[in-house]
Amino acid sequence: MERAHPPQSTARPPLGRRAALAVAGVLGLVAGGVAALAGTGSAAADTSGTTTAGGLGSNWYASAPYLMPEDNSPPDAAAVMDATGQKAFQLAFVLAQGNSCSPAWGGTSSIDTDTTMPGVIQTVRGKGGDVSVSVGGYGGTKLGQVCGTPEATAAGYQKVITKYSLKAIDFDLEEPEYENTAAIHNEIGAAKILQQNNPGLYVSITTAGTNAGTGWFGTQMLGEAKSQGFTPDNYSIMPFDGGFNGAAAQTDALVKFNAILQTTFGWNEATAYAHEGVSLMNGRTDAAEYFHPSDFQTVLDFATAHGLARYTYWSVNRDRQCAGTVDPGLSGSCSSVVQNDWDFTRYTVKFAGAAPPTTTPSSSPTGPGTPTTQVPTPGTCTAPAWSASTTYNGGAKVSYNGHDYHAKWWTLNEVPSAGGQWGVWADDGPC
Repeated sequence: MERAHPPQSTARPPLGRRAALAVAGVLGLVAGGVAALAGTGSAAADTSGTTTAGGLGSNWYASAPYLMPEDNSPPDAAAVMDATGQKAFQLAFVLAQGNSCSPAWGGTSSIDTDTTMPGVIQTVRGKGGDVSVSVGGYGGTKLGQVCGTPEATAAGYQKVITKYSLKAIDFDLEEPEYENTAAIHNEIGAAKILQQNNPGLYVSITTAGTNAGTGWFGTQMLGEAKSQGFTPDNYSIMPFDGGFNGAAAQTDALVKFNAILQTTFGWNEATAYAHEGVSLMNGRTDAAEYFHPSDFQTVLDFATAHGLARYTYWSVNRDRQCAGTVDPGLSGSCSSVVQNDWDFTRYTVKFAGAAPPTTTPSSSPTGPGTPTTQVPTPGTCTAPAWSASTTYNGGAKVSYNGHDYHAKWWTLNEVPSAGGQWGVWADDGPC
């Protein structure tokens, strides 16, 4: 969120997390807060599930780290995929072009005439991956502020979904927009409309994290979602730039945010965690907090143990050690902490359920194929039959088509299959 860095007078934006990376004058993409995909061709099938038809399994969109393809010394996405096994990236931010109800990258590059992003997306898709697009972010003018109604706001975002054949979208709702109740009404309403009009669309909501979980405006946003009867794939908080001291403070915030979700929606603890996510910042933050790989591991352990729905971070551009002085201060192209290239991305891969490669492969990792979708047949299995409408946490046991399976991480509507290292379900053999 980069609250420590207000918009500057120069054309170049602040180099840390979000603050004004998408303000006027920034032509490039930026990232922040979410899971998901894009492209103009047909996405390669993934072995981890069928939650997002034509794209990857939802676990990859839930783990997609943020990537800025046009600023802060962007890395080669294909090289990062080869080195880590990551299959999805989150591209951001789409804002309003000027004060119009028209979507544009960074508020300046119109979606209608954009020719840069399709090439980036095709590179990722060509290696069996996909991307997500994040709308909103810290600073800049959002569609919800200028489009007037949820319907008009949704129509603007639908252009983005259609142009890039998206299977997922992230709504980054934070300052200053989330202080505007009319704008948040429009954004939440638009998210609900898009969810209804694009079956299988993966929708995440990302907002500010505080030591109390989230602040007054974040809680108000959740209340707006409840009043509209809207439930996304997850609500994610960003526990940094708010006086966080290491991973313990972050996991404490996640526990407190879980309590807020329970109170707001009437969920029990497990259900709340199954709708909760976290978006971290690697290395030095705008507020001079420091998060090392060990902190990411601690939060990852918490996320997998509690069945969180999303684990991501800002940003892949910063996922490398700074040259010369390890800590030159806040940078958009390196982390300011000791690390190997792409160490932080390897944690998102672990959350997706795939072990990062130990050596760089010649091509993207592949699995044995798309899970079968045959109808389960009755047998002598004693485990509960798999249900497409049931949310399963890691370790859950089911039976399907005469076999027993257990879930390796949180999942919903992903057909049990012997998917190898990329599959959410582990085949425990015939019943």
